[in-house]
Amino acid sequence: MNIQEYTEADAADWDSFAKEASNATLLHTRKFLSYHGDRFQDKSLLIKNEKNKVIALLPAAQNPVDDKCIVSHPGATFGGLISHRDCRGQFCLDVMIEILQHYKKLGYQRFQYKVVPHIYHKQPFQDDLYALFRLNGNRYRCDLSACIDLQNRGKISNRRKRGLKKAVKADIVVQHGTEWIPKLWNVLEENLSRKHEAKPVHSIDEISLLHERFPDEIKFIVATKKEQCLAGVVLFLSPLVSHAQYISSSEEGYACSALDMVFDHCISQAKEEGRRYFDFGISNEEQGRVLNDGLYRFKTEFGAGSVLHEFYEINLQDL
Repeated sequence: MNIQEYTEADAADWDSFAKEASNATLLHTRKFLSYHGDRFQDKSLLIKNEKNKVIALLPAAQNPVDDKCIVSHPGATFGGLISHRDCRGQFCLDVMIEILQHYKKLGYQRFQYKVVPHIYHKQPFQDDLYALFRLNGNRYRCDLSACIDLQNRGKISNRRKRGLKKAVKADIVVQHGTEWIPKLWNVLEENLSRKHEAKPVHSIDEISLLHERFPDEIKFIVATKKEQCLAGVVLFLSPLVSHAQYISSSEEGYACSALDMVFDHCISQAKEEGRRYFDFGISNEEQGRVLNDGLYRFKTEFGAGSVLHEFYEINLQDL
């Protein structure tokens, strides 16, 4: 086994491997990770076998606020070991040990690992979770996401049915396309400022750049009335999952239940496109310790169940 540090010369091979991997999404590609520019000190790894064939990848970077900590990956919702069928069982455990020893030799003291939720796996892969258990990984954070299994959808609440009828009665129209980005971002920024005194993770320029790189995987869906944007979502698409990366509504949009129509459209479209899941995303704050129960209930009323986003940490000094 050979651990090799990533360089820009590896970008094409990296993305080719990620495209075929069991558990990779657009978040794991160099096309996505590189949009961050120099924001992170990249410490990604390629894991090769004795024939110099890549068998796994680890997207990773130094924690920008803790230079003794490595994170997989600070610039993505989740990171983790990206694998084909070759990295299983004891061998996956051996790979993880080699990775940790590599970072320890570089002087790092902690390793944080963001697990890829199982709904994103083209084939089940939780050998990494077993390895984390064997290596005494501590689950320091756990977020709760609402997710619809499109092959076995739960019951839609009467409240959501009434919301959709209300939106139809208000003549809400669903539209999509990049031309709506500026108006949607106005709604998103105003909403985040009003509710959380926060800003979107991505600026208009950043989300536009990402769409240029992933025109088939990033979509913008909005609810309009007389060409005014009242609400909308940004979808990140993967082979099995349609994920609502951003969800936002103006006060007028809330008053006429515009999001109900947006989600009705997005969920139907995801099923028509052959995806297995519609993922609303997490409803947590403060590193998972606080649940926005009202928001979570709103999402589950569309017939969603639950999926965990897990975060582990290993003390490298204990190795």
